[in-house]
Amino acid sequence: MSSTYDATANPTTTTDARTALDELMAWVGVDGLVAALGTPGLLAEIDQHSAAVRDAVAAAGREVDALSLSRYARSIAAAAQRMGRPLPEPSLIGMETEWARADWHLLRLVAVCAIAVDADLT
Repeated sequence: MSSTYDATANPTTTTDARTALDELMAWVGVDGLVAALGTPGLLAEIDQHSAAVRDAVAAAGREVDALSLSRYARSIAAAAQRMGRPLPEPSLIGMETEWARADWHLLRLVAVCAIAVDADLT
């Protein structure tokens, strides 16, 4: 991966948000979704995480759009850091990630990517 995903960025425009989602997709989305397509159990997990993301965004009174998804992803990445569970470096995702054992933070970020793809936001 050559992504420069910045988990600390705070997108304020739709353009910034789409850029952040594109970076997230390059960082974890592509590899995670490819792995999920080949592993039914992982695909089911991503699906459950996607439902939880949609529920969380709706509970916050927001529409599922690029801005809300990018901000949600940022909050998940920040939570992982606070919990002492840093996310893998972008350059190591494809090589070292065992998707069947991936931490929920990483799966939640892949779910954000899945929603973004479904909504044509990336």
